[in-house]
Amino acid sequence: MPITLLDGGMSRELMRLNAPFRQPEWSALPLIETPYLVEQVHTEFLQAGADVITTNSYTIVPFHIGDERFDKDAQLLAERAGQLAKNAVRHMGRGKVAGSIPPLFGSYHPDLFDKNQVERLTTPLINGLKNHADIWLLETQSSIIEPTELIARLPHDRRIWVSFTLDDTATSTDTPCLRSGESVQDAISTMLALDAPIDAILFNCSQPEVIDTALLITAQTLANTAKKFAFGAYANAFKPQDETGSANEQIDELRDDLHPLGYLAWATKWANMGASVIGGCCGIGVEHIRQIGQQLK
Repeated sequence: MPITLLDGGMSRELMRLNAPFRQPEWSALPLIETPYLVEQVHTEFLQAGADVITTNSYTIVPFHIGDERFDKDAQLLAERAGQLAKNAVRHMGRGKVAGSIPPLFGSYHPDLFDKNQVERLTTPLINGLKNHADIWLLETQSSIIEPTELIARLPHDRRIWVSFTLDDTATSTDTPCLRSGESVQDAISTMLALDAPIDAILFNCSQPEVIDTALLITAQTLANTAKKFAFGAYANAFKPQDETGSANEQIDELRDDLHPLGYLAWATKWANMGASVIGGCCGIGVEHIRQIGQQLK
């Protein structure tokens, strides 16, 4: 089965280029102060073989940039994020842009989800990205209600990919679940039941071991349905994150075993399971993506 190769994590590649970083803005700060470096990272991922690059819009939420700046600048920043990704695609003459719709209330915090704020937070992101995104990518979704509410507000004029994040504290004998505690099976079943142009179920921002088990369940579930979704993963390279922490709170230590060849072994295993959308999340860089592209495409 042909592989659609995603890019890897944006933040560490920006750090490698000495882009400005501080809390709470995180990767939104380079978008504001050094946008040319964001475009450079997109270009490098495309040069490494990525078929789809993801907009640097993950931190355009009040959790990172504050309510005042969000209300004033969110649509402008989302527009910039989309334009930078599209510029890289045009420069390279290939590739697609995934418009990142992030967890609206911070990564790994399903407990903070507020349905009453979804309209306010999604509208500027959608309006800013819609002229540049070929695909909507709902990233790091910690519960079932998060993508359900987002999908209800997205225009259904292009493909939607839904990517869940998993409980990293699970053991190899546990049934994998979302960070909300909801089962992977229930998450997939809910997405299958929605009247929306979803065509991929993914798992990201989690350890490859727990993703491995979730993909097995996904493959088995999708094999028994009439709908034909793609499935896949883009894992983290850092150590497990539990519910007491959040992505982007600090620069996390990377695992020694998830170097480019180590991560390639996981990607190869997932491809052999039927996964057709594969890339990387936090700590997975350009060289990781290059290795996957050279071996699996």
